[in-house]
Amino acid sequence: MPRIFAPEEIREVIEMLLFQDLDIRSVTLGISIQECISRCVSEIIECVESKVSSYAQKLVRASNKVMNKYGVKIVTKRIALTPFSLVLEPLATQSLDKAFEAGLEIAKSVDRAAHNNNVDYVGGYAAFVHKGSTPGDRVIIDSIPQALAETQTVAGMVNLASTYTGINVDAVNKVAEKVLELAQKTPKGIGCTRFTAMANAPEDNPFIPGAYHGLGEPDAVINVAVSGPGVIETVIKRLGERTDMRTLHDYVKRAAFKITRLGELIGREVAREIGVEFGIVDLSLAPSPKIGDSVARILEAMGLEIAGAPGSIAALYMLVDAVKKGGAMATSSIGGLSGAFIPVSEDWGMTQAAMRGAITIDRLEAMMAVCNTGVDMVAIPGDTPPEIIAAMMLDVMAVAIALDKALGVRIIPVPGAKPGDVIDFGGLLGTTVVIPVPKYNVKQFVARGGLIPPSIRRLDKG
Repeated sequence: MPRIFAPEEIREVIEMLLFQDLDIRSVTLGISIQECISRCVSEIIECVESKVSSYAQKLVRASNKVMNKYGVKIVTKRIALTPFSLVLEPLATQSLDKAFEAGLEIAKSVDRAAHNNNVDYVGGYAAFVHKGSTPGDRVIIDSIPQALAETQTVAGMVNLASTYTGINVDAVNKVAEKVLELAQKTPKGIGCTRFTAMANAPEDNPFIPGAYHGLGEPDAVINVAVSGPGVIETVIKRLGERTDMRTLHDYVKRAAFKITRLGELIGREVAREIGVEFGIVDLSLAPSPKIGDSVARILEAMGLEIAGAPGSIAALYMLVDAVKKGGAMATSSIGGLSGAFIPVSEDWGMTQAAMRGAITIDRLEAMMAVCNTGVDMVAIPGDTPPEIIAAMMLDVMAVAIALDKALGVRIIPVPGAKPGDVIDFGGLLGTTVVIPVPKYNVKQFVARGGLIPPSIRRLDKG
């Protein structure tokens, strides 16, 4: 028997959509391009571009149809591809130089296909080097600065650590150098907003720049990322200051349930329209630079003067736990990162907190233990030494494998910028302040290289 929705439930969802910035942050179509692996560069480019173009048309058409049908905004439409390192591997074993040029040409062809079909981002310019690297991996890492500088939609990711294997310090050092190189090649270092260094990267992540199409995925699949910080903030504010923690947690959980149900509905409808499988809903609360759409403001609605103040970790923990519990009751199709994001530039509340000095690198590293962000969308001085960036990455990787969770590092060394400068990246990337980075000498530590072994909990995994 179909469920009859009460008028107040319908009214509540309409209010969320109209006044509380509830939307679907992204619909991501994962596509396998393994069939395009060939020793002929022209054939690879033709195969990849053709497949991306064909699916991109279907994705945009289906998304627009579902948006119009339900009146729900889908903020970005994205594609995630099989890691390029696998596609380039046969070429790289023959010639690293030829594979390098091929990687750039494929990235440009994918970028063209995305532009021509109104797709916002394409993920998958990725390598996995958490224990070692192949020629294909090395080509991707070496070419990331040029590939991202010469495209506008292509996103890159390198997985540097995993709970199973530990941390590849040599790769961390190399990637840190490439981040600085990428920053120098793009205005304000904006190319770095499309690159992340990750640990325990999930293969069904719908969020750019960490998205890629995993080897265990179907040929094509739709993954959805929900939003809704404004909804949660409104719920908390309506409860008032005297509400106890357990009651607050319960109401957040109920709101997360409704947000997740909407996300799954939209995802399944888009998948059905395209004719592909539906994958997962990522439960993460994803903020934006828009006022009223901030995770930081949720923490402040709980009673903190500002995000980053003492108590922020406890408040964030409670928020993430309630969101996960509500989401888990709403759907069995959970995946991606699923928690809450606190990117500095993409969350206007986090930006304000950073400008007041409440959000620092150290504070972000502490808060990432209870959320799923890592150190994300953080602008730093462009003259930061590569060993400092490498050490920051190592800290995040260590927390990720110690807690067995996915975390990333997305930092933007802004050329010529100094601490306190305000940088406008535009659009969903937001405006932020350049955060000072401690410049103690760590060169001897990171220069040791090698592999930091996995923790003892590796034995629990068999």
